[in-house]
Amino acid sequence: MSKVNLAVDLNGLKLKNPILTASGTFGYGLEYAPYLDLNRLGGVVVKGLSLWEEEGTSPPRIWETASGMLNAIGLQNIGVERFIAEKLPKLKEYDTAIIANIWGKTIDDYLKVAERLEKAGDISALEVNISCPNIKKGGMSFGVSPDSAYDITCRLNEATSLFLIVKLSPNVADIKPIAKAVEEGGADALSLINTLIGMAVDVETKRPRLKNITGGLSGPAIKPVALRMVYEAIKAVQIPVIGIGGIMDLYDVLEFLIVGARAVEIGSANFVNPRVTIEIIEALEGYLEEKGIPDVNEIIATLEVE
Repeated sequence: MSKVNLAVDLNGLKLKNPILTASGTFGYGLEYAPYLDLNRLGGVVVKGLSLWEEEGTSPPRIWETASGMLNAIGLQNIGVERFIAEKLPKLKEYDTAIIANIWGKTIDDYLKVAERLEKAGDISALEVNISCPNIKKGGMSFGVSPDSAYDITCRLNEATSLFLIVKLSPNVADIKPIAKAVEEGGADALSLINTLIGMAVDVETKRPRLKNITGGLSGPAIKPVALRMVYEAIKAVQIPVIGIGGIMDLYDVLEFLIVGARAVEIGSANFVNPRVTIEIIEALEGYLEEKGIPDVNEIIATLEVE
């Protein structure tokens, strides 16, 4: 039995530890069950779900960069109905929070997916993706202005009683007004950041590496940007913030917690090491024991700037 407390409370969303998987990097959770014990995770954030089945963009749609990864998957998914019928019954057998990432091309799309998931039951929270850069309609278009971010959050808050996490885009000039608008719209928590827009070129063919030309950059390259934006968002709002972006090991997690994130999502690192989330949980527990810190919450928001 652990000698330290890893549990965190995000405004009523209770997690056994602050380590979550990032949407789009962990399938529907079940794909990773052969490699790690899902029961040990703070939560699983499933692949973005839409009202319809989505094939995503044409390949090539992934390119590895010097310190990260470009992707233009285009939110490929099996649709909310197949998720409820095929994935959710198996996923809910595990003792971990199930967080459904949702997206749409219109606000009504988001509302219908949210309502369907609430009716299905066993969903701990919704993560509302208003930040994907790889689709032509919806997604990031809702997350780049305070008015549209407020509007979609407010409509979802009225339509569902599920815990609402709104995932923000880094592709804005100033994250603070977006974060405040989402809070005022009724979000229970924020998560950030999604990927940064980038591109890569094949110098022999003089063609883009991705069929979509541009894609979302993730991995270690974006961690300093993510950390800065999480810091700015935390200063702007009162609701909990979940940090995402380039987290590869324990010390990356500690940086986000010290800045004030109440939990983190691990993304690209899952592709490098499928067991990285469990290894980070074990490392966090060991770190707290070694330092004589009985509760992980004692680390959160301990940044000193003077």
